[in-house]
This record gives sequence, structure tokens and C-alpha cells, in this order.
Amino acid sequence: MERKAILKRLKKTEWDIVIVGGGATGLGCAVDSASRGYKTLLLEQIDFSKGTSSRSTKLVHGGVRYLQQGDVSLVFEALKERGLMFKNAPHLVTNQSFIIPTYEWWGGPFYTVGLKVYDLMAGKLGLGPSKHLSREEATEALPTVEQQGLKGGVIYHDGQFDDSRMAITLAHTAADYGATVLNYCKVTQLLKDGELINGVIAVNQETGEEMEIKSKVVINATGVFADEVIQMDEPGKPDMITPSQGIHLILDKSFLPNTHAIMVPHTSDGRVMFAVPWHNHVVVGTTDTLIENHSLEPVALESEVDFVLETAGKYLVKQPTRADVLSVFAGLRPLAKPEGGKKATKEISRGHKILISISGLITIIGGKWTTYRRMAEDTIEKAIMLGGLPERECITRHLPVHGYRMDLDPITDPLAPYGLDKEEIIALSEEENNWEGWLSEKLQIRKSQVAWAVRKEWARTVEDVLARRTRALFLDARESIRIAPVVAALMAQELKKDREWEKQQLEQYTAVAKNYYFE
Repeated sequence: MERKAILKRLKKTEWDIVIVGGGATGLGCAVDSASRGYKTLLLEQIDFSKGTSSRSTKLVHGGVRYLQQGDVSLVFEALKERGLMFKNAPHLVTNQSFIIPTYEWWGGPFYTVGLKVYDLMAGKLGLGPSKHLSREEATEALPTVEQQGLKGGVIYHDGQFDDSRMAITLAHTAADYGATVLNYCKVTQLLKDGELINGVIAVNQETGEEMEIKSKVVINATGVFADEVIQMDEPGKPDMITPSQGIHLILDKSFLPNTHAIMVPHTSDGRVMFAVPWHNHVVVGTTDTLIENHSLEPVALESEVDFVLETAGKYLVKQPTRADVLSVFAGLRPLAKPEGGKKATKEISRGHKILISISGLITIIGGKWTTYRRMAEDTIEKAIMLGGLPERECITRHLPVHGYRMDLDPITDPLAPYGLDKEEIIALSEEENNWEGWLSEKLQIRKSQVAWAVRKEWARTVEDVLARRTRALFLDARESIRIAPVVAALMAQELKKDREWEKQQLEQYTAVAKNYYFE
């Protein structure tokens, strides 16, 4: 974890595979590559899962909606991968029951049949059978759902997880197998020997130092930024990515007090909407808005917020307002541009595509969190062929991730996502008085988690800790701002930084956090 030692080693090693991008796809590739025994380096320009990969609906799912659209092969693939995520990361992924409330007489039978097909497709990896609910059963399960006109419901099962905690766990897993993973290191140029790519130039974002890094294969796994890396290889090439924005609102648990989630199969814009219990709060979303320009900090549009609040209000007894929103976050889906005519973003397949340029750059685009492992397997297979690497079988299908532990419940235990590391975090709080006690009792975050984030999880900034190592920013933006000074002070002590660093960190964090709540 010693950053200085890692940076020294970068330039001295000839890598088999360099992966650009530290989101779900890049980290999955690093795990696959390292576990096969290849010399693997992953470079991330800001922080692991800073972009899309920390801003999902927190679901590990086959995709009921894709079944409705007839994308059967994607549903099969996703259901299989959902099952593997459960088996390989039980401390991170949990079984979540979803209820579709029905308000038309035909709704119950229609969705019951569809979800029975979903169950059959999951086969042995299913999480529980779907079934029809009477009006009384639906009301008991969802006491805060709109009662007027309610005919009943259908219950089914999918997975839920904490996306950025999964990302950090994959970074750990890759490192456990010998990979080098580094955040705050931006690739600015591709190196070529004649016409073929043989490495990258990267800049240490903390010092400005430029490094020349040699590699047999370079993988572009940068999500919505994929086109920027493609331009380094082939200037002027048409864009491959269509960014689509989705937003989520966080509400108090009182809006959905039971353990069941709500799935709305048809919103007014033809999408599905979810209200899902998460870390003792409720996540409500999402939207699907075509965005011209991508950024690291996308901002929810007024119209998107209004749409989510209005739609949620149709299904909840209590109409949520902006005053009820504890946090709002936006993410950009890196959808592969459809061939031919224009399609609405909700119609673009969530399947993945692997592109190989004439110079040998491998670009992986599209996909979703649930299929990260399969995407990585497909990508590394191409890298082996392209780099002339010795052929070795993929072992990630049955590879327990870092911290694998079966006796922790992610729903009831705030430290469950740390798995086997949980006890060490608790022990840290007993080592020094500074690390003792709560950072935020409201959000169930301990001070010792800050020390752990800095020492073991590559955290370099206050935002890294409050947005992604813990989920404070995403759960309650105002509470995260309240505890930010304590985090800055604890990190400064750990990183040996001065008061000026603390001040700058607080300014930067407050500037980011202000887009996560309403004045």
C-alpha cells in the first residue's frame, strides 16, 4: 500500500497488462488478469469507482426490464453472474425482496407469469420463488404504499449490494493476487513501437510527475471517458459512447419502513423505478436522460428530481418533497452507441462490446455492475491473444473476493462489507484514543474506518473517505459536511499533512457536496 514504493516500481517493470480505469470493469479486469498470474497494473485518474461505478441503484440483478424488451441472452448472462456474485461475495451481496404493486386487474397475472419465467431462467442460482400477493398481503408487506385502487402485488427476489465497497474489495482482491493498483494516476498518452501500442505515459496527479510505463497490452476500461483514450490512439475517430444520466434520491427509512423494496414496472417515460432499502435509508430512482457532455461530477437536473419525486408520490402514501431528500446523486451510464438509427437511451442494450484497434488498444464499453466478472473474462481472453501471453484459464467464476465471510449480514451490520477485516477495524479503535468512538452515530460510521481507509484502502482525500470508503455523502450530504472537519484532521494526522492541507480538503469537499443536497 506504500504509495512511494508503488510509484518507484511502475517504471522499472515491464507489465503484461496495463488497465486504464478503476471502475467496476477495470477492477474486474485486474482481478481476472492477476489471478491468472499476469503482471498487472491498473491506473485510475482520480479514485476507484469515482464515476459511474459508485452511483448505481445498488442492485445485483438479472434485469426484469431486459426480459420485457426481449434481450433474453443478457438476462441469462446477468442472472448467472448475479448467482456467482452471491457465492463469491456473501459479505457484500444480499437477497432483496421486491414487490410490484398492481392497480389493474390484469397486472397480477401478467407480472406473475413474467417473473416465473425470470425464476426459471435463474435455475439453480435463483434467490427465491416469485408469487402473487393478495391486496391484504401487499398492504401488510408495504404499509406505506398507495392504497387507493390497489388490487394486489407480485413479490420476486434480486440482489442488492454496496457498489463502491465492492469496488474497493475488488481492488484488494487484485492486490492479493499480485496486481498493482493505483489511484490519482492519469494516463495522458499511449506509447507506440511503430504502429503498435507498447505502453502508456501516466501523470501522478499529486506531484505532477510524468512516468513512462511499458506493457504488452493496454486495456481501455474508462467508461464514459473511453472515447478520450480512443482519441489518443486514433485522433478524429467517431465517438463510441452515448452517455445517459440516471439520478437517485435518498429518503429517510420512514418512507419504506419494511424490508421489501418497491419496483414500478412502467413510469410515464417507459422506464422502471425502484424504491429500495439501503443502509437504513431508501434509494429511489432512476432516470434515463441523454447527456451531451460527460463529467466526473454530473449534477441532477431539476426536471429529473421533479420526475422521481412525482413518480414516487404515486406509489407512496406520503408524497416526498425536496425537503425530505437527504442526498441526491447522478451517474452516467457508458452505453455503447447503437448502430444505424437513433434509439432512446432506455432501448440501448446494456450488453458489453469489446473493440480492438489496429494498433492493439483493447476497449471495453457498455455492460453493467452485475456482469462485471464476465466482461473482465471476455476482455482478458482478448488480451492474452493480442499480447502473446501464455494461456491460462480464468478462475474468477469460483473466486472468493477479499474478506470473504458468510456469517455477516450486510443489511443489519454496518461493518459487514469489510468481511474478515471487520475485527481489525474494531481493534483499531482500541489502539489509540483518536480512533475511538463514532464519526457519525446517525450513519453508523466509526472513526477507525477513516484510519483503515488511509492505511489499507488507498484513500487520499476527505472525499475518498466520505463518498466511497464510507457512504456518508450518498446517504446524508449535510451530515457528511458536518463530520468532514473531523475526517480531515484524522487524515492529516495519518498522512502527515499540515493545517493548510486540511483547509484545502474541506474547501474541495464542501464544493463537491453542495451538489448533493437542496438549499
